[in-house]
Amino acid sequence: MSGGTNQLISVNPPELRFQFELDKQSYCDLKVTNSTDQCVAFKMKTTSPKKYFVRPNTGIIQPWDSGFLRVTLQAQKEYPPDMQCKDKFLLQSTIVNNDIDKLPPDTFNKDGGRTVEECKLRVVYISPNSSPGHSEDVFKQSSDFTSNQALQRIKDERDAAVRQTQQLLQELEIMKRRRNRNDPGFSLRFAIVVGVIGLMVGFLLKLLSSPSENSSEFLHSPN
Repeated sequence: MSGGTNQLISVNPPELRFQFELDKQSYCDLKVTNSTDQCVAFKMKTTSPKKYFVRPNTGIIQPWDSGFLRVTLQAQKEYPPDMQCKDKFLLQSTIVNNDIDKLPPDTFNKDGGRTVEECKLRVVYISPNSSPGHSEDVFKQSSDFTSNQALQRIKDERDAAVRQTQQLLQELEIMKRRRNRNDPGFSLRFAIVVGVIGLMVGFLLKLLSSPSENSSEFLHSPN
């Protein structure tokens, strides 16, 4: 079956798109989704195994789960005619037992009556000035999720700072009342609480003023 789907799994994008530059590696990411309520094993094959690395090239996807494959095009010394590529990829899939840890060598052997689904993926080369297209779209959802995590972390820190500041203000109010009773230890405690409140307010203003900046730094920090 051609395209990016069969009865067991679906692949996004349905073709492999590589930005082609001489003497440079290029990669394409694929999202593979198990469309069943059973464990599915997969294996990726290509007509040009010396040109590409696939990681992982085999694996198991849990029911209704998904995973990512990275296909790397090795650095090439010359351009293909008219930038056309005849390479093909074949993604095989078959149902396996839930308790299996390692795939046996005959997992994708059809001779024993095992049902092995297949889908073919074509390869497209694009120039460096063109948009990478689907390759970057695969991780957009993951990037959005990471961005939401960063924003949520900042909001949690802000809320915690607000609560602590409110507690300190309440304590300050209590100390003001004790002052009227001529408590001899008031002056030192008052100075400490006021100083802590000042620090908390400064920290809170910093969080409120730069949530987008903090989120951007979080997303672009090196792994």
